[in-house]
Amino acid sequence: MATIESTPRADGFRMPGEWEPHSGTWMLWPQRSDNWRNGAKPAQRAWVEVATAIARFEQVTVGANPDQFENARAMLPDHIRVVEMSNNDSWMRDIGPSFVVNDKGGVRLVHWQFNAWGGLYDGLYFPWDKDELVPRKIAEIEGIDRYRAPLVMEGGSIHVDGEGTVITTEECLLSPGRNPDLTREKIEAYLAEYLGIRKVIWLKRGIDPEETNGHVDDVACFVRPGVVLAGWTDDESDWRREILAENLDILKNATDAEGRSLEVHTIPMPGTMTYSAEEVAGVDVVEGTIPREEGDDVPASYVNFYVCNGAVVLPVFGDPRDAEAVSILRGLFPDREVVTFPGREIVLGGGNVHCITQQQPRG
Repeated sequence: MATIESTPRADGFRMPGEWEPHSGTWMLWPQRSDNWRNGAKPAQRAWVEVATAIARFEQVTVGANPDQFENARAMLPDHIRVVEMSNNDSWMRDIGPSFVVNDKGGVRLVHWQFNAWGGLYDGLYFPWDKDELVPRKIAEIEGIDRYRAPLVMEGGSIHVDGEGTVITTEECLLSPGRNPDLTREKIEAYLAEYLGIRKVIWLKRGIDPEETNGHVDDVACFVRPGVVLAGWTDDESDWRREILAENLDILKNATDAEGRSLEVHTIPMPGTMTYSAEEVAGVDVVEGTIPREEGDDVPASYVNFYVCNGAVVLPVFGDPRDAEAVSILRGLFPDREVVTFPGREIVLGGGNVHCITQQQPRG
């Protein structure tokens, strides 16, 4: 399909909110034994659970490497589409495209530059050449045109309200491993052109500096235009407390592109988690990949949920706060079913359900 030389903003396109109607969800099949323990078998079972849950509400397509196609096809239900799509790892939110729409029902995609969360400076693995081709392959499969953005960025580093506002973190988008030659103002200008936004709300930090350099989708998200949900903990001894308090203060004092003060809700963070000796022992050590160590913090968060047609898919952790998180999301999304699944296996790889999914809007 065509690569368009202009920008979404110039052509009247915008990135819609996650809650707007989808035509489907994209995922990638996990297999890296240096990221997923025990040959990725526990992670693959978790993927099946997530994909099956989402497929109750919309089409799900799972891309798999050639050597895993048969296995993925056998493990996933028949009504989930499986396509051969080579990749270096399975984080579709970050590797895949951001889709944009216009008022006439058109859908296109933005193909960001990807360098494994920091390239040779502090990236998580090398190479990432197969990941770089995933958005183009999706454009070909879906028969839609794409924009090629001159910006290293991942989908997990942004949340949009569909009405001109984006939330991101300084820790990520201003990190030296992504766009060291670009000023903050130039990055804002690119976000405006390729997301169709008019206002950037800059939070300070996320809770996973070693993995993604602080992706926003672990700490805050839009629920609908003008309404934001932020992670929070009352425990002053929690290492995340200062980060979350700083971000919450920014959100409470921010206005969006329409000039509205944000309505800010909070959701508790699950209790702090660390990698066990058994979990670490199941991960292969490979040169060029950051090793995991027993006792390292696990970046678990209820904010890392996914909104699909008719549902909110939420990771839970066998934590006393699970029920409160479900209750809060039911209140904020009264027209959607809240579907839960055990989230620890996915977060052991560095993210959760929002990180492994990418919505394709209906247009």
